[in-house]
Order: sequence, then structure tokens, then C-alpha cells
Amino acid sequence: MSSVNGNGRVPVEVAPEETPRAHMPRQVYAPPGNQGRSLAIALALLALTIVTTLAAGAEFGIAYARGQAPAFDSFFGVYAEAYHNPRVLLAGLSFAVTLLGILLAHELGHFFACRHYELSASFPYFLPVPTMIGTMGAFIRIRSPIINRKSLLDVGLSGPVVGFVLAIPAMAFGILHSKIAPGANAAAPFQFGVPLAMRILLALLRPGVEAGDLLLHPVARAAWVGLFATSLNLLPGGQLDGGHILYSLASGAHKRITLVLAVALLPLVYYWPGWGLWAILLLAIGFRHPPLLDRREPLDHKRQVWALAGLAIFVLSFMPVPIVTPGHWWSLS
Repeated sequence: MSSVNGNGRVPVEVAPEETPRAHMPRQVYAPPGNQGRSLAIALALLALTIVTTLAAGAEFGIAYARGQAPAFDSFFGVYAEAYHNPRVLLAGLSFAVTLLGILLAHELGHFFACRHYELSASFPYFLPVPTMIGTMGAFIRIRSPIINRKSLLDVGLSGPVVGFVLAIPAMAFGILHSKIAPGANAAAPFQFGVPLAMRILLALLRPGVEAGDLLLHPVARAAWVGLFATSLNLLPGGQLDGGHILYSLASGAHKRITLVLAVALLPLVYYWPGWGLWAILLLAIGFRHPPLLDRREPLDHKRQVWALAGLAIFVLSFMPVPIVTPGHWWSLS
């Protein structure tokens, strides 16, 4: 995820509306900020996220080794066990490395796109959370305003593309090494949705095997989280990556589409309560998008094609019901 912040503290050259396009500045320079402090914070958050993703991955790894689906009630128990025996975290190594690799690739895609356009940006910041996946993702903070649609699209789309390119082979590897365990997922306390990309890979690599009968390898679990994070970032609204892409394509429609998206997510709360949080975030802070210095320069044909590629990645990754807990009010059963 990339957070654009070009307001207030960053001195920039703003071209007036009547300035001919030929005289628009090619780059906008901004102070790099305290890079040492930014790097220290990024490394500290990364270290904490390594611990939380190892703990989450340990539960996935131990359950997989036992031929069982992971359970909610034992996730926090891993932390207590790791306190007495840190080696238990090694069971989560494949999950943690895969997930952090996908998320880091996503953020570095944004980061190096910013460097290409000489935009000041922070290092990637991970968000460690002791949940069943160990993290709330990562983000970078862009300190400079963005000059035109081309650079905004490149910065917004680069992260999802790079993350998706890593998630697909990871998912393929995980599917090939997963166990066939009919009924194991049906008795699990929660069930994961199946994105279209996973369905396609499953049909190609394990023909005839139903997704519900497959006990996913921890690498595939991590790839699933990576695809889910990619789809959330590509939601076309606010200052999400999809919102940046939308703004680069149709800045005048950004607010309306953000509102439509937030309203459209509300019925999905019946199936997964998490959509309520996303709808609230879009309604609360999603309408504001930092303006471009030159909105008049249109996107070239190549970037319009890349925008369609971003839409395809969203379709392949998105799940209307990412997690189902049987017996609760949002259950499909």
C-alpha cells in the first residue's frame, strides 16, 4: 500500500492552471526526510513482524504436519510455548518467509517506482499484529506530490504487480505440496475462501481435487494471504493502490466511485464482517486524494493496458467471502 502525502510540509513548485504543458516540470523534488530514523523504524517493525508471522506460521506448520486444519484457539498458545521453547517458531519459517517476501516485494515495487520518478518516500513499514496471519500488511509513505497521471499509475500499480508475480509461483508450489484430506476443512473452526487464481492453479496442478479437500501447505497459506492483501489494495477507491489507479484514469470520478464502492461493500458484511471496516474507512477518509500537479496530460496506450492488467489481477485475487466461521451469523451454511 502506498500513502500519498504531498500537503503542508513539502515545498514544491506548483504550476498554475494556465501554464503550458511544455513548461511543466518533469520531476518534483522534496526533502528526503530523516532517512536514518525512517530506516530504524522500518527495521524495528520488520523485526516484530518476523516474530508475529513466525508465530502465526508455526500454527499453520504444526497443524499441517499433523494433517489437521488450523484452529483459532491455539494461535495465542504458540506465543506462550515460544517463550519457553523459541525453537517452536521454526515451524513457521516457510509461512513467514513467503508472506514477508510477497509483502516486501509489493512495497519495494512502490518504493523503486518512487525512486524512478525522484519522489521522496519512506522505507516500507510493516504492521505486526498477533493474529492468525501475524500482520496487517505494510505501507510506504510518499512525501512528495505526484506530478502527472503517468507517474501516479506507475507508483500505484507497481506494488500489486510485483507482489502478484511472487504470490502465483508460491501458490503453485504450495498446492503441489499440499495434502489431500477429505473432510478436514469441513470440520475446521474457520474456512478460507478460494480466489480465482487458486482455482485455476488447482485445476492445472491437481486436477480432480476439490479445494475443500486440500490441506494447504504453509507456503500456500502465505500465498493466499498475499493474494488477499493484493485484492484489498486494488479496491478502486480512496488512497488504496486501486484508488491511485482510478485517479490516474478518471480523477473526476474518483469520489463518486469511492462512495459507490463503500456502499457496495455493506451487503457483504453479512458474509464477512471485515467488509464493514473497509466500508467505514472508505467513507471516513477515502474521498480525499492529493491532486496531481498536471491532470491534463492523458495516459498513454501502454499504461491503459497496464491498468487493465491491474483489473485482471484484482479479479484473480478478490474473494467476496475470504473467511467463513461456521455457526456464526456471517456463516454461509
